[in-house]
Amino acid sequence: MAKVVTYEELKANNTKESLYVLLHEKVYDVTKFIDEHPGGDEVILAEAGKDATDAFEDVGHSDEARDLLPGMLIGEFEKDSKLKLSSSKPTTPNPVVHNAVETGSNMMYFIPLALLGGYFAWRFYGA
Repeated sequence: MAKVVTYEELKANNTKESLYVLLHEKVYDVTKFIDEHPGGDEVILAEAGKDATDAFEDVGHSDEARDLLPGMLIGEFEKDSKLKLSSSKPTTPNPVVHNAVETGSNMMYFIPLALLGGYFAWRFYGA
């Protein structure tokens, strides 16, 4: 059975020497990782003692970052706590937004290539 971490425990471990982070109703000990965090230690320390789910998801962490989490898992967060939890489910991308981003990504390559091709055609045929 997984350990149940209380709100008091979460709040008590909020320093660089012992840091717990709450993500998706699970508590992780990120003490050993804090110096390696690409965003710096201040980013993680700012979310200590509270639900960091929204901040974690807003950044858009990579699959590699998510793969590190199971190794740092301490246990589940207590259900009847004083802390208001964010959504327990990871956010899934909206299909409309995802399609718009994909289309935008394609245009990001097509437009410069078309301009470059037009420039070379002008230089070749115009000169």
